Amino acid sequence: MNLVFPRLYAIIDPDLLTISELELAEALAGSGVELVQYRNKTASSRQFFEISRQLASLLDPRGVRLIVNDRPDIAMLAGAGGVHVGQDDLSVEDARAVCGGSEGKDRWVGISTHTLEQLAAADRTSADYIAFGPIFQTATKKNPDPVVGTELLRKARRLTKKPLVAIGGITLDRAAEVYRAGADSLAVIRDLICVADPGNRAREYLDVAASTAARGA
Repeated sequence: MNLVFPRLYAIIDPDLLTISELELAEALAGSGVELVQYRNKTASSRQFFEISRQLASLLDPRGVRLIVNDRPDIAMLAGAGGVHVGQDDLSVEDARAVCGGSEGKDRWVGISTHTLEQLAAADRTSADYIAFGPIFQTATKKNPDPVVGTELLRKARRLTKKPLVAIGGITLDRAAEVYRAGADSLAVIRDLICVADPGNRAREYLDVAASTAARGA
């Protein structure tokens, strides 16, 4: 797969926000972020849809792809650019059947993996990208999977040619290390949105991505 994948995968989780989802999305779009996931584990389906629709309307004209977490039906109805599923959600193929391209919309389907076996299985699907982690200890999930570390990430890199998204406990000071271990993109939540200036932090991550790419990471 020769998909040109954004180097930063920003995740908006309203449980961590002090500003609205739309304000944060505006700041991220203005900083050069090209890919945003909206994750909301506590909202009703109606609330999740309404906010997803508003985010898609804001981000799409800015050239930013919105990924909806867990819900391919909401991704389709909201006009989002894709859906991300976990190991306990709909399969990649079923999710694509629900939200796959309509009215010329090219929607991505991504999947989370936590072991090399899960990653190898995901590689055999039509997934557009694969997330792997948690790379480090994370506090954004109540029951996180075991930490995989950068060494297992290196092994994961050798198992797939699909875009590989590293997730879990990633901070700016360790971003270069994770890129060098083989990640195409970094999924960041707390260290991106729980800071005084998310837009500036996003630019710092993008600078790290550019510098590691320039060094042939």
